Amino acid sequence: MEPEKQREGFGSRLGFILVSAGCAIGIGNVWRFPTVTGQYGGGIFVLFYLIFLVLMGLPVLTMELAVGRAGHGAARSAYKALEPQGSKWHIHGWFCMVGCILLMMYYTTVSGWMLDYFFRFLTGNFDGLTSEQASGIFGEMLSSPVEMV
Repeated sequence: MEPEKQREGFGSRLGFILVSAGCAIGIGNVWRFPTVTGQYGGGIFVLFYLIFLVLMGLPVLTMELAVGRAGHGAARSAYKALEPQGSKWHIHGWFCMVGCILLMMYYTTVSGWMLDYFFRFLTGNFDGLTSEQASGIFGEMLSSPVEMV
């Protein structure tokens, strides 16, 4: 391959598996999973969660890997490289890019909330608070524009 077309890759198979698992699980699952499990039946919820994760996640992961390997690029360029002559599949690549931007806006917000709570935990702001007082801290955080930035 030419030097300018050299693609980066993973150093090991384990690294690839860990990155794939991290992307598949996502912050959303870590954030909501304990709450939903506790509210709606525990074990049976986990069972259905795992079933649907395999039924819906595995085909999407397989398709994403196939498009990436065959297209040798990001979503937009991969769809353009793989589309049959005269079709408009490259437009789907743009939707993928917009979807990634929208997801990133959500994840950066939630990550900021997590960092705020982590630093509050480290400084002892939650010591001796009731659950109502601790949840009130979230409302205070949302009402402070400086802290939200």
